[in-house]
Amino acid sequence: MSHQTDRLLRIMARLRDPKAGCEWDRAQTFSTIAPYTIEEAYEVADAIERADMDELRGELGDLLFQVVFHARMAEESGDFSYEDVARDISDKMEARHPHIFGDEGGIMEDSRWEEIKAAERAAAGSTSAMDGVALALPALLRSDKLQKRAARVGFEWPDIEGPIQKLHEELGELAHAETEGDRLMEAGDVLFVAVNIVRRYGVDPEQALRASNGKFERRFKKMEELARSDGKDFAELDLDTQELYWQRAKAQIG
Repeated sequence: MSHQTDRLLRIMARLRDPKAGCEWDRAQTFSTIAPYTIEEAYEVADAIERADMDELRGELGDLLFQVVFHARMAEESGDFSYEDVARDISDKMEARHPHIFGDEGGIMEDSRWEEIKAAERAAAGSTSAMDGVALALPALLRSDKLQKRAARVGFEWPDIEGPIQKLHEELGELAHAETEGDRLMEAGDVLFVAVNIVRRYGVDPEQALRASNGKFERRFKKMEELARSDGKDFAELDLDTQELYWQRAKAQIG
């Protein structure tokens, strides 16, 4: 174990010390820390998206601290330790790369990769193709993973025309939904089918929507800036005028 890793583990142990530790850190549980773990993972992704290496270093440290935090609580309860976590992921990576760490050689084919992962799920007691898709994943990402699992066992439209027709059908059902509950379900169906269409084009829906969110945000801020430079309050403009600013913003920043 490296000096800095050992140092971090000692810091965590001190923070959780029943007598001399930090009151806040001692009070935490797996459930209370989980939201911070998810938040830190998103902050890592955000630093990568902005290509900020200095911030990425810091955010990776924050994420590592989350791993250490969970491992320390598990060690206190007698379940597992940080060393067990490191051992498990090392064993998994070696088992998933027999062409690198084993005697298979060659290049790992997608079918072989899925075969190895399926064997892991079976060994863990999986009985369904849907097992193991984490409930805590963002809904868009989880939808993509569920559909990929279904496709691996043949439950898939033969071509993209199928989901495109289904999207039109779901949009019609949403338009005619009469109750709040029905609208919720039909809206979900629309999004679910949209994920299927995007996936069939080989695009990661989570990344695609993040990119569109970022583009919309940049353009909107540019519209507000342009309006201010003209001495106008963007929120007070009528829709036609706002649309003109939208076109100007698109022309300037793409």
